[in-house]
Amino acid sequence: MTDTNQPAGCWSRCCRSITQWFDADYGNGDLAAIRARPDRVEFMRVLPFIILHLGCLGVFFCGWSWTAVVVAAVLYLVRMFAITAFYHRYFSHRTFTTTRVAQFLFALLGACAVQRGPLWWSYQHRHHHQHSDEEVDVHSPIVRGFWWSHIGWITSARNFPTDYSLVRDLAKYPELVFLNRFDTVVPLAFAAALFLLGHFLGHWFPALGITSWQMLVWGFFISTTVLFHATSSINSLAHLLGNRRYPTEDNSRNSLLLALITLGEGWHNNHHRHMNTVRQGFYWWEIDLSYYALKVLSWTGLIWNLKPVPRAAYENTHRVPGTRHPAPGHSPRA
Repeated sequence: MTDTNQPAGCWSRCCRSITQWFDADYGNGDLAAIRARPDRVEFMRVLPFIILHLGCLGVFFCGWSWTAVVVAAVLYLVRMFAITAFYHRYFSHRTFTTTRVAQFLFALLGACAVQRGPLWWSYQHRHHHQHSDEEVDVHSPIVRGFWWSHIGWITSARNFPTDYSLVRDLAKYPELVFLNRFDTVVPLAFAAALFLLGHFLGHWFPALGITSWQMLVWGFFISTTVLFHATSSINSLAHLLGNRRYPTEDNSRNSLLLALITLGEGWHNNHHRHMNTVRQGFYWWEIDLSYYALKVLSWTGLIWNLKPVPRAAYENTHRVPGTRHPAPGHSPRA
């Protein structure tokens, strides 16, 4: 009896996983039962990452051009900003205010980064802050090791559903729920648009040396893969490497290198101490490109009520021993 049911159970899980590629909320009714499953790498959750990385190998068939490389770099920067500024600082922490239309456009741009929907991303991140580096933290490198915190946790079915109870402030917007539920629609449309753009540019502007396949491989696969690993480095490396200004209960750290590649997210210890400020680089020498861009956006009136760094961040004298800190009285302003 057991031998007969086991293949049927595997087939059922396989079909559910495939369906969830297109409808992320399918089969997620009993969150408690899903969370009770053991953590493990599951092939159907790994397969999209295999496809994403294999797509990068297309460079050996389509070649490269300076136009393709520039497009990949620009799309990396734009989508990294969408993740850091919108998915993280807006949806996860609500560190500034905007209109409902702009909110939707921010979510749409963030979805192009291929890091799932805005509500799932925010739910996971809020849960991380509630339980950072505790046993229930799903991507703690302290508890589960580097590779699990970097990519393994995403491949476990127990971490796939969105707990809408932790994002009620976002779940009241049906357009955001739609983007979150059908979280492959935007990435697939984005990839198709890049392919068509490459065809258009190759036909009408041949001097650019770009082809549709180059645009797809460089603009989507390569750019997205690098973007994913750079973002994931905050989950993994930002809790292992760097300095600690504040004695937080977790192992979060500040790293200039990570801040540069993620447009400001590397000041992770700052962020874990004061998570509700829009700025993560608290001092002028702590480069935070996402904050600078958000500040410029605020001048246009598109966003407002940017939450500043609290005074307590500069008055706190309980520093972690053995780390370097600014001299007393040194101005933190840029």
